[in-house]
Amino acid sequence: MNDFVRVVVIDDHTLVRYGLAGLVDREPDLEIVGDTGQRAEAVGIVLSTRADVVVLDVTPPDHDGLRIARELRNRYAELGIVLLAPEGQDGVLFEALESGVSAFVARTAPTEEILAAIRHAAVAPTSFTATGLGPAMARRDQSSAQALLSPREAQVLELLGQGLSVRAIAVALSVSVSTAKTYVERLYEKLEVSNRAQAIMTALQRGLIEPKS
Repeated sequence: MNDFVRVVVIDDHTLVRYGLAGLVDREPDLEIVGDTGQRAEAVGIVLSTRADVVVLDVTPPDHDGLRIARELRNRYAELGIVLLAPEGQDGVLFEALESGVSAFVARTAPTEEILAAIRHAAVAPTSFTATGLGPAMARRDQSSAQALLSPREAQVLELLGQGLSVRAIAVALSVSVSTAKTYVERLYEKLEVSNRAQAIMTALQRGLIEPKS
């Protein structure tokens, strides 16, 4: 029985590839069984080495590594797939999640984080992990919620958060009370709430307004 996790590194940056290979080979439970700078060789090298985990880079602007990751996942259901990408790539992170990879790691991550991702991929290839996933999801939710509200509705929400009544909002916006009431009702509908307290709580949770200090 092989006690080592067999790892293949695929990265078109030679120094990065060799650095990763050296990092992995120093670990007592990990073993480099192949490396290449050609993504087109990914499927073949995984097959020939019987790799447990593949570490694959995702390079802008085409992010071709995502396509390779999807192909590998479709072919090898139990293969651990670790994607390395530049920092601040929320869109790529979510694509990686949808592609069925095991772990998503920033290229600038500490070595301990990269090694932890490889070990996670070896034991739970179909369970996704990514440092910063929570904040990325919060940013996505906030962006979606902000896009949901019109500029006027966002303004009304801000005034509600300041404690203004519907009448006071009408004065602040120089509109009729009826119009202000319509804005508030539309805001409640979009936030899926029924009163001011729920609207403010939901807005705080989604990052649409800042909490009072």
